Amino acid sequence: MKLGKKQVLTVVKKVDFGVYLGSDEERVLLPKKQVPAGIEPGDPVEVFLYKDSDDRLIATTNEPKIELGELAVLDVADTGKFGAFLDWGLEKDLFLPFKQQTAKVEKGDKCLVSLYIDKSQRLCATMKVYELLSKESPYQKDDEVEGIIYDISDNFGTFVAVDNQFSALIPKKDSFGNFRVGQTVHARVAAVKPDGKLDLSVKDKIPMQMDKDAEMILKKMEKNGGMLPFTDKADPEIIKKEFAMSKNAFKRAVGRLLKENKIEITEKNIVIRRK
Repeated sequence: MKLGKKQVLTVVKKVDFGVYLGSDEERVLLPKKQVPAGIEPGDPVEVFLYKDSDDRLIATTNEPKIELGELAVLDVADTGKFGAFLDWGLEKDLFLPFKQQTAKVEKGDKCLVSLYIDKSQRLCATMKVYELLSKESPYQKDDEVEGIIYDISDNFGTFVAVDNQFSALIPKKDSFGNFRVGQTVHARVAAVKPDGKLDLSVKDKIPMQMDKDAEMILKKMEKNGGMLPFTDKADPEIIKKEFAMSKNAFKRAVGRLLKENKIEITEKNIVIRRK
């Protein structure tokens, strides 16, 4: 009998509270409310095996949203003293220990997880899925993709599972914006690494992105009384905080606005050029 897997087992005995499946040596209960109508000893039944609230092996005909060896995006049903509980389609929620979280999750969040068996032989979830992601994606440079953020590193950037299965990264230098674990992102493949991993960018190619950035800066200035209280020589952190872009991207966009005579730069600020 395989914990955490769907399998076909044989009915060996009927009782008032359900049926026992397996063999004379090894049996598991399928509770009465799960038993298909008309079932008799000797009949095969496809079930999923997990453990109930008393840590007893139990069978279910309900369809789990994840099995051992798989990845799935699950909803956080609740949180507790030692971790979170995920909705995986079964009566008993799936436990996600704090130690297996790449970021603290709250009720209502979504997270990409894998299923594993802990030291106590119980099924648990982990958000540490880096090693389980495939490096054989069908995508090429400049393809548009979608994925879920499963981890964020101060050193490397934002880790994304494209299509919930392929290994990808928004490098630190491009990780501008309020990214969070569990967020779905739409991105462009900036590069396919030799090992098959994807580098992503949430920015368009430079000419298109420059237009978008310039428009965003202009709108921000209009909301701010027609000016910015700093120039294109501002500290990169100030620019990142205000516009979620790099200093180079900011300078390119400001340059575009200057060329179009839409702004002018003084010693201390940038102002909209009025006609």
